[in-house]
Amino acid sequence: MKNLYFIAIYPPQEVIDEVKVFKKDFALNYHNSKALKNDAHITLFPPFSRERELESDIHTAFQKIDTNIPPFEMVMNGFGSFPNPKNPVIFIHPEANEHLNLLHQNVKQYFNFMKYSFNPHMTVGYRNLSFDNYLKAWEVYETKNYKTKFIVDKIILLRHEQNWVPIAEKQLTGNISEK
Repeated sequence: MKNLYFIAIYPPQEVIDEVKVFKKDFALNYHNSKALKNDAHITLFPPFSRERELESDIHTAFQKIDTNIPPFEMVMNGFGSFPNPKNPVIFIHPEANEHLNLLHQNVKQYFNFMKYSFNPHMTVGYRNLSFDNYLKAWEVYETKNYKTKFIVDKIILLRHEQNWVPIAEKQLTGNISEK
């Protein structure tokens, strides 16, 4: 049997709750119920499928990821979008962050079996968001103000079991003075 896995950064619960307000708006006003399915996060490696009996290999690779990076501040500032007509997305945009890019590069050293572009973002509306509703929502969210920040101090490996369930985490272990 195959399972889905992915690697992500999760913000603290108060940021997840703030973002859920936007997701509820998408569900109520833009017929985007799937927006509520997942908690706010930044994907470091997108969902991939593996046989359940290979999960120990996934854990081994996850534990090898170099997380000797000091915990860092992630600033989320405003909204962005991917206006793909078949699969539009509206998200909260992170400010450029060299630590986030380094962390992603470190993940790619051990999770490099599929090609994907790294466009860090925190999804608000997606999946069953029609293009017409995307256009209506984007009219509102394009100029909407939202800014928050949080400390990134770990990465999480998740497995899909009805919902995404954390199955391992790895702390960022670098010293702040190493900046």
